[in-house]
Amino acid sequence: MSTTTSHTPEPEGAARPARLIQNETTTEIPVHLLFRDDPAPVSVPVTPAVVGRRRGTGEQPRIRQGPASMKPRPAVEVDPEIVERPARVVPGVVGVLGGACGVAGCVLTSWWAGVLPGLAVRALGLPTAYAGAGLGPAQWAAYAGAGALTMFGFGGLARGRTGRAWVLGLFGRYRGTVRRSGLLWVNPFVLRRRVDVRLRHWRSEPMAAVDANGVALRVVVLVAWRVRDTAKALLGIEDHERYLRECVEAAVSRVLSQLPADVAPGALVRDSTLRNTEAVGEALTRLVAADATPVGMEVFSVQPVRIEYAPEVAAVMQRRRIAALDAQHRDTVLTSVVDSVEDTVTRLTMRGLVELDDYERKALVKDLTVAFYTGRREVSP
Repeated sequence: MSTTTSHTPEPEGAARPARLIQNETTTEIPVHLLFRDDPAPVSVPVTPAVVGRRRGTGEQPRIRQGPASMKPRPAVEVDPEIVERPARVVPGVVGVLGGACGVAGCVLTSWWAGVLPGLAVRALGLPTAYAGAGLGPAQWAAYAGAGALTMFGFGGLARGRTGRAWVLGLFGRYRGTVRRSGLLWVNPFVLRRRVDVRLRHWRSEPMAAVDANGVALRVVVLVAWRVRDTAKALLGIEDHERYLRECVEAAVSRVLSQLPADVAPGALVRDSTLRNTEAVGEALTRLVAADATPVGMEVFSVQPVRIEYAPEVAAVMQRRRIAALDAQHRDTVLTSVVDSVEDTVTRLTMRGLVELDDYERKALVKDLTVAFYTGRREVSP
């Protein structure tokens, strides 16, 4: 190693000293960029993409203080005359007795006409000496009355179940709702429509939505609801279940599109999201309940089960996250290598082991950088 301290420039064509560190197995890397005399590059401001990961499926936009306040919309108007009221029904025993009386009338009319078999006459204990009056107009009228009573009695029997209700209509007019359980007798001429009044829940399919920045999302919600006014639910609207689903979709689109503007599409949840989920759920419940109440439905909760980016957006975010992690790893490795090279050169110089001019110092730093960087790459996974 040369120890001269002269800084006289070398003539052109003169052979430069051999490198202090020779490593034939090293790979050429652009470390010459560290030794350029150009001014420092000007940093270009780029919007940071703060990314994170949450347990479970998908990645969710973070909501800091809940959605923006929603402006109230005009309430849905339904015919005010359509209001649930109890229908007039009687216990089923009355229908059974009426049907039994009709059957008995048919049997007696047959005996009166003389067409009842002898075995049946003896079994019923009727007088056998009676020859019968034959089938005349009176007998046919008795048959008609007994048959009508039988059909009217047995035809009106209905079984009421807990959690189910009957909506009755006669000639297109609402006649009341039956919420009683057990054996009942209902007018057989009315139209009966069964409706479920139990507490029900519905888990939606992934619904398409966009946030305030226009980023495509996929949202799954869980809705707990029930029918409160059967008349409005069945008569005031064509299909109350379909209407509820569409109200949920509209509310999801409205809430997610009015998120705070400072929530970037890349700002994902990195911590507990209980408060954020409750805020979104309260906004969704309020909007859906306002639309469903006028049509006789009671909505208890609309909670988001999963909020994730659309597949095409998720792929882009995945590539951005991998690129950010790779850049961070490269920066960490390069910083460590530069620190090691600086420490090595400083020790050699401070202890007086070598005396280097500018060219030799640059050559030593370059060779050390190549060696350390190659070693780090071989050790790192």
